[in-house]
Amino acid sequence: MILKYPQEKDKLSQLKAGDIVEFEGVIYTARDAAHKRIKEYLEQGKELPVDFKDSFIYYAGPTPTKPGHVIGSIGPTTSSRMDPYADMMKDLGVVGTIGKGPRSEECTEKYIENHLLYFVTTGGCGALLSKAVQEAKEIAFLDLGPESIKRLYVKGFKMIVAIDYHKNNLFKGR
Repeated sequence: MILKYPQEKDKLSQLKAGDIVEFEGVIYTARDAAHKRIKEYLEQGKELPVDFKDSFIYYAGPTPTKPGHVIGSIGPTTSSRMDPYADMMKDLGVVGTIGKGPRSEECTEKYIENHLLYFVTTGGCGALLSKAVQEAKEIAFLDLGPESIKRLYVKGFKMIVAIDYHKNNLFKGR
């Protein structure tokens, strides 16, 4: 399924675990260090440098960009490292996250309870995934280097629904 977001936001409820999605729209990158800092900002009542409402977060830290390219290789990071931040996604207004691998049972329950989607991409395909990135801009926490938050505009970014709105989990029983 091709999903142009946010124009086709209504399609999100139709997604089922196992569906392959070609995403077009904005996604933000954020890994461990960025998640930790976001949590600190929230706890300290500081204003966040990014409004994540109705957004998708991709657990990725791209490699350096080669001349003539929009971004370096941008493969997914192991998602379970972000499991402790599952509650925070609801507070941020995030619609879904993208990474690789299964989530803990507790995290999965939080996603279902908080009406969040989880998508996976294939590790080792970072160079291929980077071809879907049309625009990339580093927008927050620049001191974190590859783990800074980037705003990406992607077209044809392939991912698989792992946790849907219907309580289905691609990894259940594995």
